[in-house]
Amino acid sequence: MELPIRISKDSREPIYHQIVNQFKALIAGGHLAAGTPLPSIRVLSKDLEISIITTRRAYQDLEVQGFIKTLQGKGTFVADVSEDLKQDVKVTSVHNILENAVQTSLSFDYSVQQVKEIFLEILESYESKKGDN
Repeated sequence: MELPIRISKDSREPIYHQIVNQFKALIAGGHLAAGTPLPSIRVLSKDLEISIITTRRAYQDLEVQGFIKTLQGKGTFVADVSEDLKQDVKVTSVHNILENAVQTSLSFDYSVQQVKEIFLEILESYESKKGDN
């Protein structure tokens, strides 16, 4: 199974954390259903071209947080995650993305007002696209 996990070795975010966040988003977004088998640590490490230790840490974090479960001798699977936990992941993901966008904008010397205007412009363009459907 080919997973749409992409890592950036240039990012300041640790690789295992990138993996954890992407798995959580895939599960919360319904792209990976409960019971879906996941690649072994060794296979995922090879696919992503990263160390087994890094992949193991990501899987351990996901298991501790209740997103995946490992069954001895059978493999690793997506856990049955509550809707509340999925919602928390969605809210946190969107918040983090928007916060990064704001930080980037401010680092380019945009004012808070300019950032608001850009954000509203983007939202309005989506509203008008929605109206076209």
